[in-house]
Amino acid sequence: MTQELRQELASMVGPTEWDWLKPHIARDAVVLVDPQLDIVDVGMALTNDNVQSVQRWIGEQLITKPTMDQLQTWGVTGPTNQLQSLIVQPYVLVQEILKTTDNASST
Repeated sequence: MTQELRQELASMVGPTEWDWLKPHIARDAVVLVDPQLDIVDVGMALTNDNVQSVQRWIGEQLITKPTMDQLQTWGVTGPTNQLQSLIVQPYVLVQEILKTTDNASST
C-alpha cells in the first residue's frame, strides 16, 4: 500500500500559480517545503502520521508556514522561482523549484 500511496501522491504534484495559493494562505493551510526535501516524502509523512519525521523537519525549519516577511516580499506576483504543490488535506504543501545549473562534467 505504501508504494501505491507514494505513486498516487507523486501523480498529484504539479506546478502551481501564486494566485491559486492566496485563498489557502488566507486560511493558513500552506506549508512551505524546503527544496532539499522531496515533497512526496513530506506528503507521505503527513498522510501516515509520521510525527517523528515531521517534528524533525519542523525543528530543522525544512517545513514551515510562510512568514509575513515572505508574503510581503512575494507580494502580488509571488516568488521568482516556479512553484509546485501537493494537497494533503488539510494542508497545501508548496515548494519552490530552484533553477539549477549543472556545470560539472563527468569524465
